[in-house]
Amino acid sequence: MTTNGIQLTGKDILEKEFKTAMRGYHQEEVDEFLDTIIQDYESFQQEIDKLRQENERLKKQTDQTRNRGSAQNHQVNYDILKRVSNLEKAVFGKKYADS
Repeated sequence: MTTNGIQLTGKDILEKEFKTAMRGYHQEEVDEFLDTIIQDYESFQQEIDKLRQENERLKKQTDQTRNRGSAQNHQVNYDILKRVSNLEKAVFGKKYADS
């Protein structure tokens, strides 16, 4: 048994031997069908590998975007605090100057 609950690999299918019986299946038809299954398995595995790589790339990209966004938020917060401070000085400074 392989990982992720998959029970057969393309190699397992290729190397599978069946006993022959008096009124068994036509061996060439079975072999052709198994060849098709093997090709499908290989295609599915390639697609799974491609999707896993894309998933990892997107996770890294998301992490980088989060980190960049966090740094930008700190800069925005600093700018807002600076503006609020200047506004307080302007407002309260005038009140105290008038008294």
